[in-house]
Amino acid sequence: MTDPILSTPVTLGGHTLRNRIVLPPLTRQRSAQPGDIATDLMAQYYRQRATAGFMVSEGTQIEPRGQGYAWTPGIYTPEQVEGWRKVTDAVHSEGGVIFAQLWHVGRVSHHGLQPEGAAPVAPSALQPQQVKAFIETAPGAGELVQPPVPRALRTEEVKDLVLLYAEAARNAMAAGFDGVEIHSANGYLVNQFISAHANTRDDEYGGSVHNRLRFLREIVAAVSEVVGPQRLGVRFSPLFSGTDQDRVYIGLVEEDPHYTYLEAIKVLEAAGIAYVSIAEADWDNAPELPDTFRRDVRDTFSGRIIYAGRYTAERGARLVEAGLADLIGFGRPFIANPDLPQRLFNGWPLNPLRVEGMYGGSEQGYTDYPAYL
Repeated sequence: MTDPILSTPVTLGGHTLRNRIVLPPLTRQRSAQPGDIATDLMAQYYRQRATAGFMVSEGTQIEPRGQGYAWTPGIYTPEQVEGWRKVTDAVHSEGGVIFAQLWHVGRVSHHGLQPEGAAPVAPSALQPQQVKAFIETAPGAGELVQPPVPRALRTEEVKDLVLLYAEAARNAMAAGFDGVEIHSANGYLVNQFISAHANTRDDEYGGSVHNRLRFLREIVAAVSEVVGPQRLGVRFSPLFSGTDQDRVYIGLVEEDPHYTYLEAIKVLEAAGIAYVSIAEADWDNAPELPDTFRRDVRDTFSGRIIYAGRYTAERGARLVEAGLADLIGFGRPFIANPDLPQRLFNGWPLNPLRVEGMYGGSEQGYTDYPAYL
């Protein structure tokens, strides 16, 4: 790396981060069963990557209905809180900073993952297309399945979910996390409320963009009361065109994504939260975010801005140098390179990513990638 800016410290909320490299939330499906509890192996995985300036945990479901994939961890039981404590202790022992990503998949689930085999819940009874849930079919084995038609949440149930987000944030702090991130991306529950393609409600949570953002606005307010706004971030995935290669975003490409997501970011600015994280499309030949959108995000939001998606160190450094980003997330490279910051800063070669072991399994493809030194 020729530009050292990614190696420089930066503040985030009340934290001083040692560099601008982010381990973004990455689903790995290694929780202990039964109970969806974080494990010693997960603690080792996060410890290995704790030289990142900032870390966000994999998505952790806020309640049983929030699960869309077998073996993902939760943060709604005392046992889950204790499991996550192993992770945060491991990260802090290495001087790292880690937030918990609070996750509810909404309609991207299946009867096999829902309490008593019920239908998943969602803003509206609209079946997701070209997106799959993942259920366990035998111990350690599973398959991708088509989600069924979900059940539309009643208005009072939406308000109850806001309280569940607040309770999950309280649990995250009890588990030792430094803050929390609300998962409002990738076609999951909060994103479903924002999207006119997934939300056809006629109550206060549907219709206009202002109403479709109400769920996010209420969650941000409720979680801020628990953790403080400077310990809170939100992740979005604004998509400016659609493609069959993207199994999650299909159907959630807004008619005017520029307007929709700037309005969402205005919600965050008004709340005074620490950061907004933008997950860009990351498949081959994916469209890049328009420069006008990046500039408007910077002009609208006064907190820290994180981008992730197909970034090299050089491309990320250019975005930071231009003043459009403060931190850069690296997903797949961080899976394969536990010492990724040192490799980027020193120009060392990267380990190749192995597809086997990406989701579920043991230490293979998880904690067995070697460091350079």
